[in-house]
Amino acid sequence: MNEKLQCIGCGTVIQTTNSNELGYTPKTVLEKGLESGEVYCQRCFRLRHYNEIQDVSLSDDDFLRLLNELGQKEALIVNVVDIFDFSGSLIPSLHRFVGNNPILLVGNKVDILPKSLKKTKMVQWMKERAYEAGLRPIEVLLTSAKKANEMKILLEKIEEHRKGRDVYIVGVTNVGKSTLINQIIKNTVGIKEVITTSQFPGTTLDKIEIPLEDGHYLIDTPGIIHRHQMAHYLEKKDLRIIAPSKEIKPKVYQLNEGQTLFLGGLARFDFVKGHRSSFIAYVSNDIQLHRTKLEKADDFYKKHKGGLLQPPRSDEINIFPELVRFEFSVKEKTDIVFAGLGWITVTRPAVVSGWAPKGVHVLKRKALV
Repeated sequence: MNEKLQCIGCGTVIQTTNSNELGYTPKTVLEKGLESGEVYCQRCFRLRHYNEIQDVSLSDDDFLRLLNELGQKEALIVNVVDIFDFSGSLIPSLHRFVGNNPILLVGNKVDILPKSLKKTKMVQWMKERAYEAGLRPIEVLLTSAKKANEMKILLEKIEEHRKGRDVYIVGVTNVGKSTLINQIIKNTVGIKEVITTSQFPGTTLDKIEIPLEDGHYLIDTPGIIHRHQMAHYLEKKDLRIIAPSKEIKPKVYQLNEGQTLFLGGLARFDFVKGHRSSFIAYVSNDIQLHRTKLEKADDFYKKHKGGLLQPPRSDEINIFPELVRFEFSVKEKTDIVFAGLGWITVTRPAVVSGWAPKGVHVLKRKALV
């Protein structure tokens, strides 16, 4: 008999093989659940017992279906993006799906940016980039899911803009949305109160509904996967290295024409042509940068990938995609962005190139700092 087991919390089919997919439950936990007659997926179990919402991912088609649903309801749309990976975490097509619903654009992880960066400048920069992508948010807000006072401000803004409507929180994977949602729960439901599935009647396969005082809901939606993010090519142990958890310390390099910087073994930056000048790297403090001559860079990478240049580690280099080159002509102070990894600021006119794993975007933008 091959009858599929379903989670009694959200209805998704139980599986024990992939912790990143819907319905995951460790085998040992499943066995205990079968004995008790209560089989929950890990996501619902954590919600029910620990006040934690675990982020899950949907396919592009599933996410488009969810976006289409947004345009059919009256709601405030809260679009959470990762400030550190703004271009990689933006949903550029969002405006086509939400109808007349207003969008509140929330830049999360503000605490990891250098304190020298003024928030007003950051907000203006985000507005400009959002407009370029076709988004017209009613407001842009910076926040950190790790700070209670920031969450208080976010909740006040949500209340101000929702005007008695439901609230949908959307975002791509790895933007810190689940952490943000959990903080909202602690602020609205109470940190000591055990959350049960009965308090969350919409704990379905594709969303979780958090009840608000006026009978409406704050609705958490699963994250869409952006395949061009660096995170999709790394193991969890390496994700901890590339994803900053505290304030970034910029690294300044004086480079001559014909020099190369390696960002671990994940990416490469070439100074192809120009006068000697400063280049500033904004990446996780745990990523080691190495300088070499451009003419020797290919051989240097082949020799040291997985060793001196890591991540990726030695046991991962055979499955790690080849690096692909993108060339840029820079006229003014500009960031060369490696999606999901960080950026290098070019301070003077130059010709440069950025290399990233095949499938990961490298692009240039107006300097953020």
